[in-house]
Amino acid sequence: MNRLNKKFIIGAAVALFAITGAFAQITTASAYFKSVSEYYASLKDYEADFTITINKTVTSGSLSYMAPNYVRMDYVVPTNQVICYNGDFLTMYLPETSAVLQQEPQGGNPKSPLGLSLMSRYYTVAYETGQAAVPLEPDSDEMVVKFILYRKSAAEAFRYIKISVNPDTKLIRKMEAVTPAGVTFTFLFSNYRLNQGISEQRFIYDAPSSANNLNNFLFTE
Repeated sequence: MNRLNKKFIIGAAVALFAITGAFAQITTASAYFKSVSEYYASLKDYEADFTITINKTVTSGSLSYMAPNYVRMDYVVPTNQVICYNGDFLTMYLPETSAVLQQEPQGGNPKSPLGLSLMSRYYTVAYETGQAAVPLEPDSDEMVVKFILYRKSAAEAFRYIKISVNPDTKLIRKMEAVTPAGVTFTFLFSNYRLNQGISEQRFIYDAPSSANNLNNFLFTE
């Protein structure tokens, strides 16, 4: 084998190894999203601050979560509004109307863990801008990986959902969900506190006794 052929073979081998290495570093969007889902599933509990924008209406407060699916949202805006799910009942206190809405889950197993795995079941996961991290906002120094999830059927509530994940913490920083009618829900999460040992007592909510109660409001005509 002459020197030219040796150089060609060596060069081709180096190029092949480089290409192989590059492909080895590529993670599909679905696999990356699954790793985020598995991380959330491993958490015993967490708290975070939130801001929700629905079109031009902005609300904010703090969120508490405990596995498998206990959730409580204490609002600062509107003041004293609370949404709480204790595994048996969903309770909403609306101070503006002094109303307490309660709903018992219909069917299924309310104790079973939910979460991001359901999104990947009903939505197709893709990178919005690629695997490389990009700024959370145009003027932000925080870098995130951005996903976009497209619904698989018209039965889903949102046409698509955009999710921004911090690649270092695997925590969701922003979600943007758009309905078929074009209504946009934007969720911002910050100041996470993980595995703080939250008690079930956190998810027992006693509404003001003066509030008006409406049970099973989702099915009330």
